[in-house]
Amino acid sequence: MRVSVQIPNHDLRLAQDFARRAERAGFDSLVALENQHNPYLPLAAAALVTERIQLGTAVALAFTRSPTTTAHIAWDLQNASNGRFYLGLGAQVKAHNEHRYGVSWTPPAPRMRDYAGAVRAVHRCWEQGGESLDYHSDTYNLTLMTPNFSPKPNGLPRIPVSMSAVGPAMLRVAGQVYDGVRLHPFSTRRYLEVVSNARIAAGLESAGRERRNMEIISGGFIATGPNETVLAKWREYVRFRIAFYCSTKAYWDVLRLHGMEDLGLKIQPYPRERRWKEMAALISDETVDLFAVVAKYDDLPAAIEKRYGGLTDTLYPLQLEADFDPEPLREVIAAIQKIPCAFEGYAKEAPVAPLRSKGAALQSEPHAAG
Repeated sequence: MRVSVQIPNHDLRLAQDFARRAERAGFDSLVALENQHNPYLPLAAAALVTERIQLGTAVALAFTRSPTTTAHIAWDLQNASNGRFYLGLGAQVKAHNEHRYGVSWTPPAPRMRDYAGAVRAVHRCWEQGGESLDYHSDTYNLTLMTPNFSPKPNGLPRIPVSMSAVGPAMLRVAGQVYDGVRLHPFSTRRYLEVVSNARIAAGLESAGRERRNMEIISGGFIATGPNETVLAKWREYVRFRIAFYCSTKAYWDVLRLHGMEDLGLKIQPYPRERRWKEMAALISDETVDLFAVVAKYDDLPAAIEKRYGGLTDTLYPLQLEADFDPEPLREVIAAIQKIPCAFEGYAKEAPVAPLRSKGAALQSEPHAAG
């Protein structure tokens, strides 16, 4: 199993120091979120001070940038890291696209399918020396690339592209055309097994793809630390996050699976009333244990294997203090990396969407992960 860690993205000098620590600790990948700050800049800073660790977005928003703009950023980060970058994309929800970014909204699943194809088409164009760009899909049509705007071939491996997904249509697209899928942290082992992974498998099968080339990335609610004081801090942070997602109807499928929809109905009005502390207090320790891994460093590998063994390839991501000591983590991470997983590596050639019959369309869904 691979292990990723989240880089701080609010201070580029701090990001560089954190990246050095993460590489010394033995992490497989370092990821940046797009929330209060841009996710690409801290990864550029990290690329300049590391040599081994994979660098990726987890996730960068897709629809708020054109595929060509995203292709440029990814290409430059691949060069800066000497081939260690991967592009993680997310759709975000309708309200944020329309009202925070001012971009139009269309059903996200077919658009995410076309977005991956468009980014890869631009990269293939550059890999082939900037020859003609000719990509056509339901959403994007790209036909112009001149030498002035075409980077030189870099001779590096292709950039793997993953996406975040929650609903059935998005999970199916991930299985069909993406190198990896980042599952939402508001999940349980049972939900991973009978819902998320089953839908990904259906997408893989429909595209004739092999599971060994598909990276399933999950985790997120992991509270850990070297001692009880640090562990208690992260446990309460996780408790609040679980409460937040319980209050959001779009995530209630997992509650229904466990017969807990009443909890969602009870918490739903609290965010509107700004009752944040009261909301978190409704999440019992038993509910925390259902949705999260809570364990000190020494106990973490066994807890991870119990929760994610056989279902996950990459653990997404551990959250640590910015000045964490990498040495105590080395053995912990090495132990987690010994947990078997199905993913063997990204395919040399990018997956291609299966042909669809005329008029066929992917079913829309009310929510798309971002």
